[in-house]
Amino acid sequence: MSPRTRLTRRRFLRQTAASAMAAVAVPYLVPGRAFGANAKVLTGHIGVGGQGRGNLGRFRNQAVAVCDVDKKHAAKAAELVTKSNGKCDVYADFRKLLMRKEIDAVVVSTPDHWHALPVVRACEAGKHVYCEKPLTLTIAEGRVMVRAARQNKCIVQTGSQQRSAGNFRTACELVRSGRIGKLQTVEVGIPGCNHPGKLGPDSDPPEWLDYDFWLGPASLRPYNEKRVHYNFRFWLDYSGGQMTNWGAHHIDIAQWGMGTDDTGPIATEGTATFDAEERFTVPASYDVTHTYANGVKVHVGQKHRMGTTFIGSEGKIYVNRGKLTGEPEDVLRRPAGADDVKLYVSGSHAGNWLDCIQSGKLPICDVEIGHRTATVCHLGNICAVLGRQRGGTVKIQWDPAKEQIVGDDEANAMLSRPYREPWKL
Repeated sequence: MSPRTRLTRRRFLRQTAASAMAAVAVPYLVPGRAFGANAKVLTGHIGVGGQGRGNLGRFRNQAVAVCDVDKKHAAKAAELVTKSNGKCDVYADFRKLLMRKEIDAVVVSTPDHWHALPVVRACEAGKHVYCEKPLTLTIAEGRVMVRAARQNKCIVQTGSQQRSAGNFRTACELVRSGRIGKLQTVEVGIPGCNHPGKLGPDSDPPEWLDYDFWLGPASLRPYNEKRVHYNFRFWLDYSGGQMTNWGAHHIDIAQWGMGTDDTGPIATEGTATFDAEERFTVPASYDVTHTYANGVKVHVGQKHRMGTTFIGSEGKIYVNRGKLTGEPEDVLRRPAGADDVKLYVSGSHAGNWLDCIQSGKLPICDVEIGHRTATVCHLGNICAVLGRQRGGTVKIQWDPAKEQIVGDDEANAMLSRPYREPWKL
């Protein structure tokens, strides 16, 4: 097939379900520049604290520049890169990093509210992107990111790395091959909110942090050390709590196992609890159910076993990091049949992204997949927030083709958020 041949999303996903080779044999995009057999993909890193520093370690041999609004984070990251490559340029504004023509790709490891803008700007600059999960803060952002990736022919990998672990792939292959009969229910267990405790008084931001830039498109609020850096995850201004943190991992596997990477539920309902002391604004706990067009129900919350459990008419399969079990006991041992589903194989999430940049093929957790998984997470949070406002359980109808909530204007308005000036998506 010619690299110019168009491959639709649905067609690609059907092929990945049919054969691992189908996913890696069919070019989808032409790389931004021609890479020789021994050419190195050069990376810039936007957000290098916490998870960003971990990602930097995975791409240390490719890294040539780092960017962070926290001077301390940037300095530590630059030191790591310099030890490996002898040189590292440091930026406080990601837009300046994107102007570097020799940089082929960027790794975005910022708080969630800072995912969409750097990803879209990077694609417009012709840079490939690895973006941490959850891919987005809102559903509307995700569609813009997909469009930017496609229009600019950029490889965008979502950092849902469980797809590159063999036990998760095996679980999904067995479920989609009918090993547990007709799939009926999926249970997704996520932890409760691990917030840092009482908020404490606001203060002036430290001199080493550009707090206004850290806020970026989010609402202007006074600085508090328990709202920034890792603590961003506990505030709806910047994140969706554990629903979009661990949910973006385990719901992603549910989507893969159901074969719904290009769609989503048709209805979502549920309730959540919130902290009475307002030490954080994301939900403290969840009890959410997503219903899909084929009747499968996905239950998400703390009452379920951490990980993803597929329940069918003839058994069940449970998978989590380092774990894979089945009922009946021989469900994992039966020989594979000739018609069993074989899914996309990736032994390294980072390596898969780099390989796809070289080849032009879609990565294992492409931007569309990341967007669809994040959408399921966001629908759960929309029900949670509306339930708090309205009192009780809220049910919304979702149209996964139009990506709209049906018959509920208040809920539909929550698909996006206004950006603080001067930021625009």
